[in-house]
Amino acid sequence: MLSNEITANVGAFPKRKRVGRGHGSGHGKTSGRGHKGNGSRAGASTPLAYEGGQMPLFRRLPKRGFNNAVFTTRYEVVNVAQLERLFNDGTRVGLEELAGVGLIGSISSRVKVLGDGELTKKLTVTAHKFSKSAEEKISGCGGTAKVVA
Repeated sequence: MLSNEITANVGAFPKRKRVGRGHGSGHGKTSGRGHKGNGSRAGASTPLAYEGGQMPLFRRLPKRGFNNAVFTTRYEVVNVAQLERLFNDGTRVGLEELAGVGLIGSISSRVKVLGDGELTKKLTVTAHKFSKSAEEKISGCGGTAKVVA
């Protein structure tokens, strides 16, 4: 194949629609926007659930019940294997240290330590919650698991 024989794939780049260029083009005068109304104006946009002034579906349907999802306490998860990898023997591991190494987002987040992986180092870990296996692994190495009040 020679460089002068290379051509673009047919239909790969469709022609741009040029509006407002005379009535012979089929897109003249109102440029395909119709007459008057919000859609004809510049910068016009309608809300996602807008139904042309009709009462929207989410307002027509009855609201029932209560959902507690907003009030759930969410925990950031830290595994024992991550503590093994990032901290030295005899280290005190608190929320500040976890946030410092990037295991949790911020000091204000609630932390739960899970027992995935192995632990060989003696650590003093402070968190909001511990799984049974994590607590066993930490205390099994001579460390302590303290719960934040």
